[in-house]
Parts: sequence; C-alpha cells; structure tokens
Amino acid sequence: MPVFEKRMFPGGIHPREGANGKVVNGQNPIRSLDAPPRVIIPLQQHIGAPAKALVAPGDHVRIGQKIGEAGGFVSAPVHASVSGTVRAVQDAMLANGTMVPAVLIDNDYQEEWVELHPSDHPETLSAQELQQIVREAGIVGLGGATFPTAVKLSPSGGKKIEKLVLNGAECEPYLTADHRLMLEKATDIIDGVRLMMLALEVDEALIGIENNKPDAIDLLTAAAKNVDGVRVVGLPVRYPQGGEKQLVYALTRRQVPNGGLPLDVGVVVCNVGTVYAIDRAIREGRPLIDRITTVGGLVNNPGNFLVRIGTPIDHLIEACGGFQPHIRQFIYGGPMMGMAIARLDIPVTKGCSGLVALGEEAMEPKESPCIKCGACREACPMKLFPSRIDAFTRHDRLEDAEKIGVMNCIECGCCSFVCPAKRSLTQSMRTAKNGIQRKRRREAARKAQEEARLAQEAAAKQAAEETGKETV
Repeated sequence: MPVFEKRMFPGGIHPREGANGKVVNGQNPIRSLDAPPRVIIPLQQHIGAPAKALVAPGDHVRIGQKIGEAGGFVSAPVHASVSGTVRAVQDAMLANGTMVPAVLIDNDYQEEWVELHPSDHPETLSAQELQQIVREAGIVGLGGATFPTAVKLSPSGGKKIEKLVLNGAECEPYLTADHRLMLEKATDIIDGVRLMMLALEVDEALIGIENNKPDAIDLLTAAAKNVDGVRVVGLPVRYPQGGEKQLVYALTRRQVPNGGLPLDVGVVVCNVGTVYAIDRAIREGRPLIDRITTVGGLVNNPGNFLVRIGTPIDHLIEACGGFQPHIRQFIYGGPMMGMAIARLDIPVTKGCSGLVALGEEAMEPKESPCIKCGACREACPMKLFPSRIDAFTRHDRLEDAEKIGVMNCIECGCCSFVCPAKRSLTQSMRTAKNGIQRKRRREAARKAQEEARLAQEAAAKQAAEETGKETV
C-alpha cells in the first residue's frame, strides 16, 4: 500500500472515528433516493455570480434541461433534476440563512430527459472542447467549496499547471459519501482523472486518500495501474487533510502562499466526486443534476444516498426513517465545518456532502477565560494564533485581527475543538472576517462614489470651459 507517513501538514487534529458513525456508514452502499414531488433548485449554488433564470412559471421542463444560465465567467449553469412544470421562480432559503432566487418544479414523474450528447472518443477532443463540456454541465467543487470547475480548467494570467491533485481524504467525521463513491465507481473516477489531465494538459496526477480507507486505496490503485502519470497516495489520518492548501503541501511539499490559490504553485485540486461528475458529463453527456450525500448521526437508518439536486431535506430524512430521540442539533455538511439548521424545507444543493443529526455532544459548553495554553495555535493548520484573534475580535479591534492573519483562516474548527476553555474561537474568526469584508465593501463603495463625483465635477468644468469659449 502506498503511504506517505511523513508527509503531513502543520497542525490539525484527529477526531475519534469509532464513535462518530464514519466506520459504520462507510459500509453502507449508495442508495438511489426517489425524486420528491417538488424540487427547489437555487440559482446560486456556487462561488461567483448567480445564474440567471431561463424559465418562467408554467413552463414544462425535462431532466437535464438548463434552467439557469451562468451569470459570468466565475459562475455555473443549473439544470432541472426532474421533469415537470415550473411552479414558481422565487426566493428560497439556503443553509446559511440567505435568500436566493430558485426555480420550483412540480415533478410529473415521467422521467423525461433532454437529448444528451455523449462523447464517444473524448481523447480526440481539444482541451478547450473538454473544458466547454464541463462548463455547460454546471459542474462545481462537490467537496463543499462549490468553485466552478471550468474556471480551474482554464487558468488566466499565463499560469502554468503542472500537477492535478485529487482529494479523496474525506477527513470530516461522519461523512462517507466520497468513500463509498471510491469503492463503487473506482474505474469511472480514474477515467475522469485521465480526462481531466487531457483538459489541463498535464502529465501527473496524485490522488490523496487517508489510510483509514485501505479498501479505497487498493481499488483506485488497481484501477490506475495502467494509466500513465496517475499515482494513489495513502496519507496519515489528520483533519483537515482535505483542505486544498493542506493536501497540496502533504502531497507535493509545495506551500500555497497566504491569500493565494493552489494554481499559484502550479497545482489544480479537485474532489473525487467532482471528477466522477466530469466523467459522466463527458462520457454520457449528463449535466450535474444529482450527487452523493451522507446522512448520519441520530437517524434511524443512516446511509449514503444519490440525491437529486433541489430535494428538500425532509424528503431525505423521511427516507432514513426519521430522527432518533434526543437530537439536539442538525448539521448541513459535516460537524466540523457544516452549518446548524432549524428547518427541513431547505434543498440539497451541489455542495451538500452530508447531513448529520447530533445529540448531547452538540451542546455548547459554557465558556471560561482563556488559560493561554497555546493548544489552539498548535492545532491551527494555517499557523495562526486563534486565541489572540479571538481577543481582538471581542474588543472590536478588527484591524489588529487582520494584521495577524485572520483572513487566512479556513474555518476548519480545529481551534475550538482543542480549546480546554471551550472558547468559540472559530466563530470569532468568522465574525472578524465578515466584519473586515463588510468594511472593505463599504470602502470600495465610498471610493466608487468619490470617483463618480470627481468625474462629474471634471465633466461639468469641461462643459463650462467649452461654453465660455463659445461665448467669446
């Protein structure tokens, strides 16, 4: 088994595995979830500009039909996940509490697809043609970041891509969707890797998988045996191994600069689920209309489900037999980086890797004063000083928090996890980042207004001068 035991990133933690359902749920095969009576498909399921609606109430749509056009270069189209009638185009709530435009479709259960255009010989296509297929399929990062994949495949600024890194770490507790996908679709994933290498025009791909998934390592290693340039690497179990910067460092020893991207060191990172979606888009012509999602924790029948995009969460929970008693918190995503939600009509989106029902372990303990032990600093994978940033944030000293690097925080939750005083360190980091971003937006708006005012004054002055010349 290939292992890079010494290739670790700084900091990180190792949450318990046996008690969090990861071991058990990893043995549950992927189940296809029946489509719901109505889907809610947000037009903002990705980082970047929201998509623009292409349909109106009363329109009939088919599965795979584009219902939202990308709103810019950093954007992605969205597609119908059921056939039926558009009920409405209206605002809907996402897991983070924001309201965004969404297309509501009543399912007619006819399963009528648009005509698909698979590529029988993708090896004959140019890199640009492959990139366009990925763009039109609406594929984004399925690990949770939801960055439009086509943008990664077509870097600007003359930057040279040298390596492709595949994220198969799935380091969050409870989540097993990627693990099951690697076990059940290993050949398709490797084929997707090969197609991505063609689209990126690179000769090397590294697939990083934590060594608590030896079965996935073995299957992908066997599937990649005859594919030149593809190597599967077993990694030590360490959260947040799946973070882009941490994974790039562990596999290549290249350090992504603060404020930078893997592209800055010649690397493109993709999740294994994203690569599988790319393979389906190119080989079958299928746009991204479903994804694998784990449901774990205090539900009666946990598992890994193939879910249509836009499926309301309550439909998924019903398929799991409902909640067990004593649930205290319901998480959209993983327990470390996910968001607690209080309603079940929120839809599954492209970035929803899991849903976790937690009990007493989710209850926030009472904070006590910082004892200056340094545990948070030691655990931080970005080498920040969370307790000091926390103090600055609580005293509204956001400029000082910015100076010591709060904007580099990846909000992984390691600092809060290890803090013996149970300080809400991650929340303080998030609060500081949001405050700094709001300040930047206000300053940008003021600057734009000032520039507009100066431009108007200059235009008025020029008009007055020209009027004076005509009078003379």
